[in-house]
Parts: sequence; structure tokens; C-alpha cells
Amino acid sequence: MASTSTTPMEDAIREKITANFNPSSLIIRNDSHLHAHHAAMRGATSRETHFHVTVVSPSFQSKMQPARHRMIYALLKEEMSREGGIHALQLRTKTPEEEQREKERSAQSS
Repeated sequence: MASTSTTPMEDAIREKITANFNPSSLIIRNDSHLHAHHAAMRGATSRETHFHVTVVSPSFQSKMQPARHRMIYALLKEEMSREGGIHALQLRTKTPEEEQREKERSAQSS
């Protein structure tokens, strides 16, 4: 018995990012429900249009934020260009070292 996912877009994002960036951490938050009332979303059949994605990957080493974001946009080009696809994508991209420094800073300040 085949089960169809209720979150095919989120699944596609997770599969592609995992396969291409081997992240040590990947958080995908579907914010589509917060934007359902927007004019641009009227008549949209997809419930998966707005995402906030945090990726921690060694693949981002020595790359500036814009380059990191372009890597992810290129990877998800198909999902972003098709009808009913991703309408908005917020990204946070970090290397494992950057994430570690953030954790150390927050530990020192508490």
C-alpha cells in the first residue's frame, strides 16, 4: 500500500538539500499557512508555498551568504518555477564552525 506524502514539496526540499549538501543540521519550516490570505495566494491549491530553511553544511565553507543562497536556489530551481511551487524561500546558511561559534556565544551570554 503506497502512502502519498501530504508534504511533497517539503520532502523534495529535504531530499535535494540532504543529497547535495550533506548537512549536519537541516530545519525546514513550512510558513505557508501564514501567507494563505495574501492576494497572490488566492486560488492557490498548494499548501506548500512559503518555507524557512536553515542549513548547516561544510559545503558552505569559504563561501559568502549570497553564494550559499544561489547554490540552494539553483538546486530548487524546478520547485520554484513551477505552478503551485515554492513562492517564497527564506534561507539561513551556516558552516558547522559558524554554528558552533553561535552556540558558544549564546552560552557565554546566558
